[in-house]
Amino acid sequence: PRCRFQDGGREALPTRKDYLGELRKMAWTFCSRAWVKQELWSSGTRASRSTLFTQQRNGFRKPAQKTDSQRPNSGSSTKPRRSGLSPPVEDVVFPTPSHSVKKLVKPFFFTIGFSGCAFGSAAIWQYEALKTRFQKYFENTRADWMDRMKLRTDLDIRREINLWWKSLSEGQRAVSGIIAANVLVFCLWRVPAMQRIMVTYFTSNPASRVLCFPMVLSTFSHFSFLHMATNMYVLWSFSTSIVSLLGREQFMAVYFSAGVVSTFVSYVCKVATGRFGPSLGASGAIMTILAAVCTKMPEAKLAIIFLPMFTFTAGNALKAVIAIDSAGLVLGWKFFDHAAHLGGALFGMWYVTFGNELIWNNREPLVKAWHNLRTGRSKK
Repeated sequence: PRCRFQDGGREALPTRKDYLGELRKMAWTFCSRAWVKQELWSSGTRASRSTLFTQQRNGFRKPAQKTDSQRPNSGSSTKPRRSGLSPPVEDVVFPTPSHSVKKLVKPFFFTIGFSGCAFGSAAIWQYEALKTRFQKYFENTRADWMDRMKLRTDLDIRREINLWWKSLSEGQRAVSGIIAANVLVFCLWRVPAMQRIMVTYFTSNPASRVLCFPMVLSTFSHFSFLHMATNMYVLWSFSTSIVSLLGREQFMAVYFSAGVVSTFVSYVCKVATGRFGPSLGASGAIMTILAAVCTKMPEAKLAIIFLPMFTFTAGNALKAVIAIDSAGLVLGWKFFDHAAHLGGALFGMWYVTFGNELIWNNREPLVKAWHNLRTGRSKK
């Protein structure tokens, strides 16, 4: 730009010095403005990057772990307590446990109804088995004796299985189906997709939303192989004695009823004490079988599989088992469901003492009604 000034009334052009001074002033002003703009832009860029980087770090940051103070108290927790033989149920959400007795009404009526159906079905089963055996006897008598004297030359695996099956006692054949069912359920526990269903229907817990069906299904459920092997070995060992005392049909009715009765006793103790948690296993039903045999044959000699040199009477064994389970129930031991064990043992002692006379010996009206129903159908 040009600068005007007056010198003797005349307008004179600026000198070289003035021109250079004006250029320095304009250059300094321009540099100052450029520096200010650069600083403002740089600070804005730095601020925006800082925010971006912070958002990225927050987006990929792991969620904070919950401290113990954030967890609910043990008294109000809906997660069940787990014993050493129970399945992992941490991911399953149970309703809030209730100490109300109303929660036991449905299991109580289910126990009575299921036990009655079990004994009624056993009485009808015995009637049909005797009828079939009677008919086969006369059919074999009329058959030609030459047909029975034919030599069998087939040496396939089916014959071997048949020979092995016939070599078993009636009690061992009766419990073979029960053992097979327990093994099948044990294998289902190893299927990851079945975990939620197994916990819901194959473990008994008064805090669960399903109460009745698990009372039966949990009797055939084992999560630990050692637990299942021990229970099935005891059942196999006492099968011959109990079936010889009660018969196959009555034994099955007692076994199924014992599973439901022992689970109901477990429900009652859990609601009364507030110690909720899942239970599973055939121990309650097997305790009924053991108690029934020991009550009927208290002088029988028993031994432990690993210590066969030490023998003891069945009566003393029953007293020891009841004492241990009673102590576990009072002291709150959590490894076993001691309430279910005691319920099964007491039910077995009661049945062989009074229940057989009150229930099984009074099945005649039901059998007659079934016979009349079958006879009426055959005539039509």
